[in-house]
Amino acid sequence: MMSQQKPLDFLWFIPTSGDGAYLGTNDLARSADPAYLKEIGIAADRLGYSGVLIPTGVACEESFIIAASLAPVTERLKFLVAIRPGVASPAYYARLASTLDRVSNGRLLLNIVVGGSAQELAGDGIFLPHDERYDHAVEFFQVFNELLATGNSTLDGKYIKAIGAQLGFPPVQAPRPPLYFGGSSDAAIDFSAEHTDKYLTWGETPAQVGEKIERVRKAAAARGRKVSFGIRLHFIVRETDEEAWDAANRLISRLPDEAIEAARARFTKESDSVGQTRMWELHGGRRDKLEVSPNLWAGIGLVRSGAGTALVGSAKTVAARLREYQALGIDTVVASGYPHLEEAYRVSELLFPELGLGLPNHRLPVSFSKDQVFGGGGHGGNLRVVSGS
Repeated sequence: MMSQQKPLDFLWFIPTSGDGAYLGTNDLARSADPAYLKEIGIAADRLGYSGVLIPTGVACEESFIIAASLAPVTERLKFLVAIRPGVASPAYYARLASTLDRVSNGRLLLNIVVGGSAQELAGDGIFLPHDERYDHAVEFFQVFNELLATGNSTLDGKYIKAIGAQLGFPPVQAPRPPLYFGGSSDAAIDFSAEHTDKYLTWGETPAQVGEKIERVRKAAAARGRKVSFGIRLHFIVRETDEEAWDAANRLISRLPDEAIEAARARFTKESDSVGQTRMWELHGGRRDKLEVSPNLWAGIGLVRSGAGTALVGSAKTVAARLREYQALGIDTVVASGYPHLEEAYRVSELLFPELGLGLPNHRLPVSFSKDQVFGGGGHGGNLRVVSGS
């Protein structure tokens, strides 16, 4: 039962490559301008989300900079930002992480991104084969972690050479902010088991997620470690299941077949990500095979790289599906929805009560009496309810 489980840690998403109401078209699209991203961050903070994922990549605004812009306008919100080993030195990333943790008063979470698009990695000067990138990451985080924990590190490694590296200021969180990571290959599983705090999976079927969690658990146990687990999902939550499915179909109603084919070519030619391959295989590019598990809809993955599935349904339905993942060991959800501002409200107002999360307790009282009903916001205020027979 949900009441017997610890409530899920629920994060939202900052769409730094843009937002919109329809996939595959510029109709009702929104640019990722700083003011809009702040609107989403402020909303997530006041609606009760514990944090936000800020994505990384050539099409995204830089996650550390966006987090720094959101920190002064939020109070409790944590920022899950990306470290990409090889793009910069571990000493430089240590300075970034320590400073952001300090200016946000300990609200930094770190998302390790080792792979993705081989073409994009080449543009960043990274030419290592898939599995060797993880060997490089092991050396990278040896220096990074030592710097954050002690302020000093030296390593004369195969990939990383840092002689007498120093960090001037420690982070607020000791010994360092938590490390999140996602990857589906054998090399990724081994890396996560040895070096990370929370393993994130994309929204595959419960059976697939359960199998992956068990692999990570066993690999971590063999090293004398424990890893916690999270899932990255989109959400389409409405008051009824029918409304939710209508919204899902509307989201891809203007998506041309040419865009799906272009996405397929991009995923297969530019990416060596095992996780991306698994996402595509859920639907194979077919519009008639999108509900890949009860209420798990793969329509977003027709064109979106990375996380491509959504839970679709009423709040009760979606909460039931989340309980299935929670029973497997998931304790964290990194969520999103289109458009992200409006969907942040829908998920919080409809789904959070079903999950036992409720609304944030810092809301101001609206009246002296609890017995009032919203009356449309006119000059007379809300309606007083008079009890009686």
